[in-house]
Amino acid sequence: MPNLSPFNNPFLLGFDELEQILCRVAKGADSFPPYNVEQIDAELLKITLAVAGYDEPDLEVLQEENQLIIRGVQERDPNRHFLHQGIAARSFIKSFVLADGMTVENIVLENGLLSIDLRRPKKHITIKKLTIQKKSKPVTIKK
Repeated sequence: MPNLSPFNNPFLLGFDELEQILCRVAKGADSFPPYNVEQIDAELLKITLAVAGYDEPDLEVLQEENQLIIRGVQERDPNRHFLHQGIAARSFIKSFVLADGMTVENIVLENGLLSIDLRRPKKHITIKKLTIQKKSKPVTIKK
């Protein structure tokens, strides 16, 4: 069966890296912890993760290139014996791909919710007139 990627379109050139990012995100899509992504205004986004039971030392937020990575590690206390354990106590990694130029503005942990504010850069439209040559120059390949 052929690869039916939208990036195989001849009008979309140079998007190989974006396709790889999307594949990586799709493979790592886990539902824990639950989260919201909220648009506050045209330039501000807020990601909120439900991390009940995690304290600040249990959480780590990293920005690696254009990827936001949130890690949570919760150690089990061997001295506690549960008759029923319905509250998840496990490690997680949640990652989000950020557009170029997005910045993390604020990170807050309050009432079991980890909120991360992201600022989207303002768009700058660039129009550039390109020169058309009358005769193409031959391309030489050096060996």
